[in-house]
Amino acid sequence: MEEEVGRHQLVVLAAVVVAAGCAGTPAQPASTPAAPPVSAAASDTELTAAEALAAAHAQVRVSGLDERQFQPEHYWELMTPILEAAPDRFKVAEIGRSIEDRPIRRIDFGRGETTALLWSQMHGNESTASRTLMDLIAYFESHPDDPRVARIERELHVTFVPVLNPDGAARFVRHNAVGIDVNRDAKQLATPEARALKAVRDELDARWGFNLHDQNVRTRLGSTGRDVRIALLAPPPDHGATSPANAAARQMCSYLAETLEPIVGDQIARYNESFNPRAFGDLMTRWGTSVVLIESGGELADPHKERLRTANFVAIISALDAIATGRWEHSSPTRYLNLPLNAPWVYDLLVRGASIALPGREPVRADFAVNFDDTLAETGGSVAEVGDLEEVPSLREIDATGLYFVPDPRSLGPELGPYLRIGADARGVISRDPEGRDVVHRLGGSY
Repeated sequence: MEEEVGRHQLVVLAAVVVAAGCAGTPAQPASTPAAPPVSAAASDTELTAAEALAAAHAQVRVSGLDERQFQPEHYWELMTPILEAAPDRFKVAEIGRSIEDRPIRRIDFGRGETTALLWSQMHGNESTASRTLMDLIAYFESHPDDPRVARIERELHVTFVPVLNPDGAARFVRHNAVGIDVNRDAKQLATPEARALKAVRDELDARWGFNLHDQNVRTRLGSTGRDVRIALLAPPPDHGATSPANAAARQMCSYLAETLEPIVGDQIARYNESFNPRAFGDLMTRWGTSVVLIESGGELADPHKERLRTANFVAIISALDAIATGRWEHSSPTRYLNLPLNAPWVYDLLVRGASIALPGREPVRADFAVNFDDTLAETGGSVAEVGDLEEVPSLREIDATGLYFVPDPRSLGPELGPYLRIGADARGVISRDPEGRDVVHRLGGSY
């Protein structure tokens, strides 16, 4: 970790440890038998509100979603018993079918007049918030007398659309089954997934919207070179414009930045507020919904983003309660606007000092960079850059000084003889000899 773990982080670490201990148990909200249930509000006198919510999350975290990749059918198998435990409080309805005929569902909670719409996994490989939404619903079901839950239920009408892109989720890829980015289909509405979300938004005339995503772990926090744990955005309604909906979202982003600091420290960034005329957040803001984008970044030490699963839990309950109480109105947008921007990506892996040995060629001394399809799992690696990369940053390095990188022949372009092509599979061995017999490290699996 890049900073000393203080008391606040230890609370979150404890929550994750408790949650991790539930892996492999039957699909039900996790519990800690040795301690009574923690009410998030009851503990506020001893902990900060965020810390109390993090502790509560450890007790309701739903087991069975311990990895980032899961099948949408499995998700609903776990969700259904939670909803059926309180049929008078949760209403479930199918709002469409995906390209491959998977159901897309909404869950409605609360009897208030102020509407809030939350949707997750419109990008199929961005699953942190989908897991959190199940934990959140489990908390609402099991803690009806918690003051926060009671306020939210009384004052708000909350609609959840989890796993909006089930076909992408089934493959753990960004796009839907025909390769369309659902978050770039808000204007054309060519996909059933986009049409379902738009219809729900219009029916509710949603006052608030929470657009829940994961961002690339390579993204840096401004000029610091550190990880981004959470990134926020209040999307604008047009190029260089603002509106009452956008102004309210900025205030909410400030409120969330302050709320989340005990959980993720100062590793909170914001997106540049450029307008995208195809994106749902931007167009929903234009349509009058105060949209808050919450992006979960990550860290190599937490490959399944359990800490950020907790951070999302804290953020969403805090935001909904702030709407129920009006507390968000006391936040100045300044804190949000002063957050460091998301900075350009760094490479996933740098191999420094190797000599690249191609068949029949003299080895050439060169560093090379690798990016993975899934940074945290380090799968699907491809060669991103080759040469003098002394000043180039990366998430991880391998010192191969005095060694050889021998590419897998299957990764070498055959045209005019073997060559190492940028974008080729980063598959091969780091070896003490140019023939690749005395292997020190393997890249890309078996060779």
